[in-house]
Amino acid sequence: MKKRILAYLKFGGLLMLMVGLFAFAGKRNERRKIKEVYVEFIEEQDPYINESMVNKLLIQNHGRATNVGKEILVLNTVEKELDSHKMIEHSDVYLTVSGELRARIKQRTPIARVNAVTPFYVDVTGKRMPLSKSYSAHVPIVHNVSEREVSYVFPLLKRIREDKFLKKHVVAIYRNTNKNYELELRNDEFKLVIGKIENINHKIKNFKAFYQKALKDKTLEKYKKVSLQYSNQVVCTIK
Repeated sequence: MKKRILAYLKFGGLLMLMVGLFAFAGKRNERRKIKEVYVEFIEEQDPYINESMVNKLLIQNHGRATNVGKEILVLNTVEKELDSHKMIEHSDVYLTVSGELRARIKQRTPIARVNAVTPFYVDVTGKRMPLSKSYSAHVPIVHNVSEREVSYVFPLLKRIREDKFLKKHVVAIYRNTNKNYELELRNDEFKLVIGKIENINHKIKNFKAFYQKALKDKTLEKYKKVSLQYSNQVVCTIK
């Protein structure tokens, strides 16, 4: 009986010792300082927000992040601060066992720039996005469209973005008083008149067929306007 009691006491003492060690290690780990901060931008994107800007967001209200105890840094709060930034679509912040603070950042993607009183970008979801202080996006410029009218032109912007040919050639979009749209092309002098956005896929298909033939015939420089407004027609105006 005495041997059994002694065995129980030894087991209980060992268990208490292990619990104590885990508690001590956990407390020590909490007090350990963050050694390094690493920022990773996922996907290949232009730098609309840079690593320095992200670091400032990470250490906001905490002094230098590398001097902050792990127990002070609330990761969910840090992620919310990053996600609230107007250039960031999504972030993932975590701590490594070795004391590194890591942030994975996905930026928002602009597809057009609106030439308003206060210029702004339109992102891939059709929402307003501020201009970047660190990088200027190479996207088409939209004229004569206000912020509240972006939803009307967005289907055209999206279609241009998704089409390799248009994405390469279109540098500007104009809306006239009749709410018809014209496109300015990078290497051609003529204006491309889209008209209304309705039947845009069919209009683009007709234009591509016309363009390839005119390019082959070397007649593109003869035109000052190419119109796609009329059903199943490409109407050209000579200079």
